[in-house]
Amino acid sequence: ALFKMADDDLAAIRAKRLAELEAQYGGKPQQAQKGEDDKRRQEEMKNTFLMQILEQGARARLSSISLVKPEKARAVENMLIQMAQSGQLQGKVGEAQLIAMLEKISQSTQKTTVKFERRKVDSDDEDF
Repeated sequence: ALFKMADDDLAAIRAKRLAELEAQYGGKPQQAQKGEDDKRRQEEMKNTFLMQILEQGARARLSSISLVKPEKARAVENMLIQMAQSGQLQGKVGEAQLIAMLEKISQSTQKTTVKFERRKVDSDDEDF
């Protein structure tokens, strides 16, 4: 009986706290859920669009690239969608065309490397 009363009290405290949080944040959890749903829906639309403009080999290559370099895959996806919407693509994009696009993006986003050369400081110990 003691545990039953403690459980009821705990449930009442949780309900009260949840109501306080929802009042404080204006029901943000629902807003966040709506944003996630919108993002998921946009991702699905993008994937179906890419399925329509890419051959299977090109799609497989793009998905494997997205595992290793997601930012490069996103750039290629956006480039493909823009090209398709502007009418620059005739037919489906094959793997060879995709490779050419990847090379173009790689050339435009090559990373510069900085090489540090440490100065050799003469030690005072060698003078003795």
